[in-house]
Amino acid sequence: MDVRFLTRNVELTGDVKEYMEKKVGKLEKFFDKIHGTQIALNFKRGMNVVEITSNVNGVVMRGEDYAPDLRQAFDKALKNIERQIKKHKDYLTEKVRMKVHDISFDIDPELFSLTDDEEDAEKDIVKTKKFNVGVMTAKEATMQMDLLGHNFFIFKNDITGDINVVYRRDSGGYGLLEPK
Repeated sequence: MDVRFLTRNVELTGDVKEYMEKKVGKLEKFFDKIHGTQIALNFKRGMNVVEITSNVNGVVMRGEDYAPDLRQAFDKALKNIERQIKKHKDYLTEKVRMKVHDISFDIDPELFSLTDDEEDAEKDIVKTKKFNVGVMTAKEATMQMDLLGHNFFIFKNDITGDINVVYRRDSGGYGLLEPK
């Protein structure tokens, strides 16, 4: 497994680095398809902040925690990742998905045609982000959204083949946006 370190306002000593690599390497006993892990270390407001991001067979899992001691913060963040990996592995083992659908990735260009007002509004876009849209169920999308810590998640519905959005409702629960 590839482990990368990113430090800000923290000096990473050799023994702490070895300790972290050894502990992160033990994640593979839970799930053997961990492609890479990034450990971001930061020192803010008198606390060490450790953020661990792992690519677990295409699913991004993230754990963040803080403590006055760097090792304590790392151990707490690692426990978050372990919990997520166990939950993901349990989900995969309980659900065997062997359905194959004829899925078309064509999107109707009329849905995205811009009017004059929308062309003017496009000038206000300050950032564009491109990403792959995965094929999954709405339940899997909400799980992925929770693992990433986001408020919404875009995915391709494995039943309908349409692009859908799940989002966290202010009143609790989740919402699902489907095109007509």
